[in-house]
Amino acid sequence: MARELRGILSAICTPFRSGDGAVDEPALRDLVEGTIKAGVHGLVPCGGTGEFAALSMEERKRVAEITTEQARGRVPLAPHVGATSTAWAVELAKHAESIGADAVMAVSPYFEPISLDEVYGYFKDISDAVHIPIIVYNIPIATGMNLRPDFLARLAREIKNVRYVKDSSGDFTQVCELLYRYGNAVTVFNGWDPITFSGLALGSKGSVWGAPNVMPKQCADLFNLIEAGRLSEAGSLWNVMWPVSQFLNTEGYVASVKAGANLIGYRVGNPRLPIRPLSPQKTNELRTLLIRAGALNEVTSRHA
Repeated sequence: MARELRGILSAICTPFRSGDGAVDEPALRDLVEGTIKAGVHGLVPCGGTGEFAALSMEERKRVAEITTEQARGRVPLAPHVGATSTAWAVELAKHAESIGADAVMAVSPYFEPISLDEVYGYFKDISDAVHIPIIVYNIPIATGMNLRPDFLARLAREIKNVRYVKDSSGDFTQVCELLYRYGNAVTVFNGWDPITFSGLALGSKGSVWGAPNVMPKQCADLFNLIEAGRLSEAGSLWNVMWPVSQFLNTEGYVASVKAGANLIGYRVGNPRLPIRPLSPQKTNELRTLLIRAGALNEVTSRHA
């Protein structure tokens, strides 16, 4: 039986080798291992931070396999399977289930304008193909369509396996509506980094975000403190975490996350083109923020 999802789910990077640009399997295993040991509560390979749109179908499957192998059942896994094609999403969802995933996450189709009925059908087809829970990934900035709370609740009520939503609308009012009006229908995860503390404090079951690639222990500690009711301590921690989250959100998410992960010691390489690496100047800014957040040792950083 699939495990319940809760806490901080890391949308992990996909490391690439510097020479041929292929997926760096040893580096991915190191990232998975370090993330789990830091206390993060679950993993989402091949999400937006994992550059799924720049991966081939076989690469997406292999990344999910490596992540599952390295995790060894220690934390739940929910590979992202969303695609512009229902057939591709279904194939990836079936593969995720076959390798032991606890759930799958799927963004709604993007680029081509589609109707809500078509979005409904897309998630229904994915659900009909598997027996594990689905996280509906709502990210209007990428899809061009905001899935409103009432529609998300309808998906959860009418489609068997839809149980979670990752809301990356950045609209805090929408997160509140999901939590307080529709919380009995769907389990809510916030996906917009700068409002993570507020979402967790108001009762979100967790967050799916890329920040655990650059400050994994701090992300896990934030959730654990809030869950324990230690809001004052959590607030103090968030004071030093928020500047990092805001930086990631405003300076190019994938490039910033990869720069930060490299800074703290992982070998994730650069993003795939057309996304370019973070500039040296911005990387130094991020270095300073990570030191202040306690994610990077200042002495070690001088020699990096």
